[in-house]
Amino acid sequence: MTDSQRPHSSIIVDGLTQAPARAMLRAVGFEDEDFKKPQIGIASTWSMVTPCNMHINELALDAEVGANGAGAKGVVFNTITVSDGISMGTPGMRYSLVSREVICDSIETVVAGQGFDGLVTIGGCDKNMPACAMAMLRLDRPSIFVYGGTIKPGAERRDIISVFEAVGQRAAGSIDEDQLIAVEKTAIPGPGSCGGMYTANTMASAIEALGLSLPNSSAQEATSINKKEDSRLAGAAVMKLIELDLKPSDIVSKKSFENAITVVIALGGSTNAVLHLLAMAQCASIDLTLDDFTEIGQRVPVLADVKPSGQYLMSELIEIGGIQPLMKMLLDQGLLHGDVMTVTGQTLAENLAKVEPYPSSQNIIHAFENPVKKDSHLRILYGNLAPEGAVAKISGKEGLTFTGEAVCFNSEEAALHAILDGKIKKGSVIVIRYEGPKGGPGMREMLSPTSAIMGAGLGKDVALITDGRFSGGSHGFVIGHVTPEAAVGGPIGLLQDGDVITIDAEINALTARVDDTVLAQRKLHWKMEKETPKRGVLAKYARLVSSASLGAVTDND
Repeated sequence: MTDSQRPHSSIIVDGLTQAPARAMLRAVGFEDEDFKKPQIGIASTWSMVTPCNMHINELALDAEVGANGAGAKGVVFNTITVSDGISMGTPGMRYSLVSREVICDSIETVVAGQGFDGLVTIGGCDKNMPACAMAMLRLDRPSIFVYGGTIKPGAERRDIISVFEAVGQRAAGSIDEDQLIAVEKTAIPGPGSCGGMYTANTMASAIEALGLSLPNSSAQEATSINKKEDSRLAGAAVMKLIELDLKPSDIVSKKSFENAITVVIALGGSTNAVLHLLAMAQCASIDLTLDDFTEIGQRVPVLADVKPSGQYLMSELIEIGGIQPLMKMLLDQGLLHGDVMTVTGQTLAENLAKVEPYPSSQNIIHAFENPVKKDSHLRILYGNLAPEGAVAKISGKEGLTFTGEAVCFNSEEAALHAILDGKIKKGSVIVIRYEGPKGGPGMREMLSPTSAIMGAGLGKDVALITDGRFSGGSHGFVIGHVTPEAAVGGPIGLLQDGDVITIDAEINALTARVDDTVLAQRKLHWKMEKETPKRGVLAKYARLVSSASLGAVTDND
């Protein structure tokens, strides 16, 4: 092997002065010949804190086998994860988005510190997946992302959202305690990420469309033979990337991010994709803004009838071919850039050239002539409540406009108690504030309140706006990422109970019928309504984090 194929590891292991480093590496399994091979770091997000990641250690070992078989030396290392589904609705959820930054930083730290020449990252939960991609983009060494895979459906096609909505049904009295426990015990049958087109499956699809995963990596079940093979092939493929000197900066571009946005829209994906793609673009020094989502959304329809607002699960989409046939459809319609490079060493168009269409009998992916929605479900709203933008997921099933009176809460918990106690009336706009990146700190997801709304049968009769964000499993008339956030004096923090709010997804507006002079007067008397941590990771995050409209990143220019 030439040093050109191991530009980083040669500094660590070559020469007289590096004998101590070689001695350390011999203890972890290096043989004489391994010191002349490119080293490929394999970042595993394995942990037993969540089913999303409980199997990833096995996939990491498969990737190591692939790397070693291709002539490299694979080295497995770990990083953290935080479970959204477990921490949801609790103070622990404040650490979820924070973990994205910690994971990205930790992967960068190990890879740069250890001198790895290439990288495989394996993620299976909402935040570690964009974190893996962010680290790959920052490091800019030959690298591939592997998705840990989706979970199998539970009994009666249940998933984690079934449990959250069952809580609302129990509170409303439409099911009893035994029925709630039955849902709880059968919704999560084993390893894998949440089963609908929630954030994990959305981001896996986006990263594949971006060109950073092998084809079809996003559409395999966690415990399948295909997923093990995907991991092995990724380890081997990084060696090919090293030989080609093909790095993320040679793959990602403004056009590839446009491809990712297009696929997310066509799949009816999570609002979190907006936040994460903005953050990933920032790591790649690519100018991506909220307005790009609007511009692309004007020409791209929603084609996938998938949960949470649709009928089908990711496992059912896998059965008919995954997202590759959908991407071929989009390419044939001129909605994807086919000339962008991918980790296969071929362009997107070349990867898709031999992809077969979906079976004619399937109902999951609609034709362009009969879309689920003729334009994007992701709406970027502006107005006197969101001068810097807000993000809505409007499927159209709940309508396109909503006007109601504000009912204001300064925390998620306070709002959830009011919903479960039956205190929210039809026609209300629930306002949850001080949950933004700085105000949370951590920008918690509002899955518990939105699920309680749906479970109580209020999905079409109540709207919710927040400077926090939403799980990919949230649906209904919900608007998040309202910026500027309340904690920095944004207009959402100036609202009062009874203010009339209008959400209009046709003209993309979020407005309060309150005169500017009144808002200005309220601003004079505004003060931060919440104590935030003064020490520790949350305090550091709050000091460093940017606005949600910029991706809520901590390594700002």
